[in-house]
Amino acid sequence: MKRPLSTDSPFSPSTIRHRRSHVIAFAAALCLTLSACAGSAGGGTGGGERGEGYAFGTSPEVVSAAIEDLEPVTITYQIPATSQNSPQSPIGTSFKEAVEEMSDGQITVELAWNQSIATYDEIHNALADGRVDMAFTLPTYDPARFPAFNALNQILAGDESTPVVGELVTNLAAAELSWNTPEILAEYEENDVTPFLPVMASGEYYSVCTEPSPELDDWQGLQVRVGSPAASDMVSHVGGSPVSIAGVEAYEALQRGTIDCSLAVLSDVVQGGFFEVAPNLGYTTTTSFPRVSGAILTGSGVEELPLAYQQILLDNFADYFHGAMVSSSKSEAVASAREQGVQIDEASEELQAEVKAFAYGKRQEVEESGIIGDDILDRMATVREEWTTEVEELGYSDGGPLADMDEWYDMDTDYRPLGEAFMEKTMKDHRPS
Repeated sequence: MKRPLSTDSPFSPSTIRHRRSHVIAFAAALCLTLSACAGSAGGGTGGGERGEGYAFGTSPEVVSAAIEDLEPVTITYQIPATSQNSPQSPIGTSFKEAVEEMSDGQITVELAWNQSIATYDEIHNALADGRVDMAFTLPTYDPARFPAFNALNQILAGDESTPVVGELVTNLAAAELSWNTPEILAEYEENDVTPFLPVMASGEYYSVCTEPSPELDDWQGLQVRVGSPAASDMVSHVGGSPVSIAGVEAYEALQRGTIDCSLAVLSDVVQGGFFEVAPNLGYTTTTSFPRVSGAILTGSGVEELPLAYQQILLDNFADYFHGAMVSSSKSEAVASAREQGVQIDEASEELQAEVKAFAYGKRQEVEESGIIGDDILDRMATVREEWTTEVEELGYSDGGPLADMDEWYDMDTDYRPLGEAFMEKTMKDHRPS
């Protein structure tokens, strides 16, 4: 995937600006032909007391004019990164920079690191009561409260795993399915929060263990930290013993031998220093481990913002998406693993076959339950095919396996074109208006 950012590259800054100008012109024309642009992310319909908004894709000058008489505001956005130096910080910093620029500095995005304001089991209440305005949340931690969300999370495992294309397709497919699944949106409404992105598939999960564990036999009796019901069931299916402990406790648990492995995204592994105490990384190729999907939600504070401010937040989805995908990048984690002498093993065919069999069974259970529709698997197959085509047409590809990703991955890859494509296809239909 080495793509030098030449002036005629599809990912060069000048080309991206040129592409955006065409998208903007088309979107503005489309929006102006409608009586109103559909809205749900960030508020109801009609300006009313929230003031006037602006047409999607309009010029920066029109946006500036729409907000020039509005009072400056600060929104608090809680993200999973522990600090500015965390590999997960782009999920917030990219969005912050774009929003503040588009709003002429009238919107300040204040980043709250990790769970500094509200823990994951409290964050949805904190959004509803205004302690936090926007946040990365983990509805997977509360399946009783968010059963439809968890049903979608359960069917994301099992597909072939590739470090770039597979990651992008799963995130885009999950996002589109979630916007088109009324049961998931209803759960957020019931909890007084509003989706910015109803389901964020997040990064793929890998095994990080104190001893090499590539074979199915290696998993017999393993104490494995998990973060979702699906992951718990999968570990049991392959012979291990699932353990539920907080992420902040995982390092010490691995160090003390309380657990043998953790299933985790690689950005969490690097951020938590897990390789120091668990120097064995396992990955899949023909299937994938269950994920612990998240969501990006807004609360009562955003609901009370002027309409134009709410629109600015949503209109910078492409920069959010870019930051989220950079945060999920595995190249630096692989480089860190090499530096620390970590053993990197592809899971054996036998182990992957069992993981895949589990995933297939879980998908059938979800479809038969009807909780998110009895056609969910057909819908998932359709959107995966559509986004696979889009991802490949935009030039994203895998240059090799995970084990040597640090050698072939282009660190300057720009994911905004995909974010813009998703905005055009799906997000703008949920734009506040």
